[in-house]
Amino acid sequence: MAYLAGALILFFGLLVSIALHELGHFSFAKLFGVRTTQFMVGFGPTMKSWRRGETEYGVKWIPLGGYIRMIGMLPPRRGDAPGQVRRISTGPWQGLIESARGAALEEVRPGDEDRVFYAKKWWQKALIMVGGPAMNLVLAVLFFAILLMGIGTSQPQPVIREVAECMVPASQSADVKGCPANAPATPAKQVGLRPGDRIVAFGGQKIGDYRELQELIRGDGGKTVPMTVRRDGHDITLTVPITRNQMYDLKDESKVVNVGFLGITPDSAVERQGPGAVASTMGDLTSRTAGALVRMPQKMVGVWNAAFGGDERDPNGPIGVVGVSRIGGEVAASQEFTGTQKISYFVMLLGSLNLAVGLFNLVPLLPLDGGHIAGALLEAIKKAFARVFRRPDPGYVDVAKALPVTYVMAAVLIVMGGLLIYADLFNPVRVTG
Repeated sequence: MAYLAGALILFFGLLVSIALHELGHFSFAKLFGVRTTQFMVGFGPTMKSWRRGETEYGVKWIPLGGYIRMIGMLPPRRGDAPGQVRRISTGPWQGLIESARGAALEEVRPGDEDRVFYAKKWWQKALIMVGGPAMNLVLAVLFFAILLMGIGTSQPQPVIREVAECMVPASQSADVKGCPANAPATPAKQVGLRPGDRIVAFGGQKIGDYRELQELIRGDGGKTVPMTVRRDGHDITLTVPITRNQMYDLKDESKVVNVGFLGITPDSAVERQGPGAVASTMGDLTSRTAGALVRMPQKMVGVWNAAFGGDERDPNGPIGVVGVSRIGGEVAASQEFTGTQKISYFVMLLGSLNLAVGLFNLVPLLPLDGGHIAGALLEAIKKAFARVFRRPDPGYVDVAKALPVTYVMAAVLIVMGGLLIYADLFNPVRVTG
C-alpha cells in the first residue's frame, strides 16, 4: 500500500504540474483575448470533460502531457483573406502545410479576426507561450524553497562520523573491502582522530562549515597542517600530514582529480537555509539541467542500451512518467528513509521535474513552446528592422512553414517517450537496494 501511495502521489503531482503549466498559457491567452476552445490534461480519448463559457475543460486517458487549444495558431498565407486557404499544392510537404492551415482556420468564426493567436502582437504571443514554462519554473522555486527553508536538508558538519583506515583511490573504493595489502594508513588514522571529534580549526583558520574544511583539505595536499579538534569538551591541537589521493571532483563527479586527503567521513544534521541557498541551488540545478538537455541524444543512447542491452540505467539520465512513479513507490515503501526524508525526497523530485519540464519546453523547436517563442521573437526582430530602415511592416511570422520540422520533432518526442516508458518498466532507475 505504501508503494502504491507513493507512486500515486508523484503521478498526481505531475498531473497537477501539467495542469498548472497549461494554466500559465491559458491565463495569458484569456488576458489578451485569444479564443481558447479547450483546456485538457492528457492526450487521447477524453475521460471526463465539462464546458464553462466558450472553453471545454477535461482530463484525457493518456497522462503524458496536456494542451490548450487556441484558434488561429497557424496563419493564412500572404494575400489570402481571413478563413481562406488555397488548395494549390506544389509537393507533399506543401500539401501537408496547407492541410494543417485549413484545419486551423476552420475554427475561425466571423468576428474572431481579433481573437486569433497569429494576429496578436509579438510580445503577447511570446508571453502566452512563456506562461507555461514560467509556471513550471515558479513551481520549481516554490518546491525547493519548501525543501530548503521549510523542511531543511541534511548538511555535512565538521564533526567526524567515521575515520578511514587506509588510503584507497575513489575510483576503486566501491570494489575494495577492508584495506589492500601495503595500503598506507590515512592521515586521520595516523594522528589518532576519532569519531565524534569536531574540527574547530584547520591551518590556523576557524572552521564553521564542513564544505569550507573540505576545500582547505583538498588544497593542502602534500603539506603538514596544524589542526584543532574538540574532544569531550577539550581542544586538542594536532599536526596532520595531508597526503594526496585520487578523489571525485566536487563540481563534476564524473571526473577524478588528485587532491589533498585526510580520510574522514563527516556527520550530518538537518538545517533550514535562507533565500540565498534557494537561489544558489536553483542556479546550480538550472545549469546542470540545461547541460543534460544539451546531452539528451547521448543520454537517450544510454537509455536504449539499458532497455535492450542490459546496461545499468544512469540515475542522472532521462526518466519518464512511469519511472518517476516507480521511484515514488520505492521511496514510500522503503524502510531506509524516515517520514521526513520521504517527504523531502518527494518535494525535491517534484521541484526537479518541474525545472526539467520548464527548461525543456523552452527549447526553440516546434511543437515545443520555445518554437512559438522563437517565432514571436523573430517577428519582433523583423518589425524592428523594418522600422529602422523605413520599410513596410512585415506582419506576422508564418510558423506554418516550420511544420515539416514540427512533425519530425513530434515523431522524435513520441519515440523518446515510448523508449522511456519501456526502459522504466523493464530496467528502471532505482533509489533503494
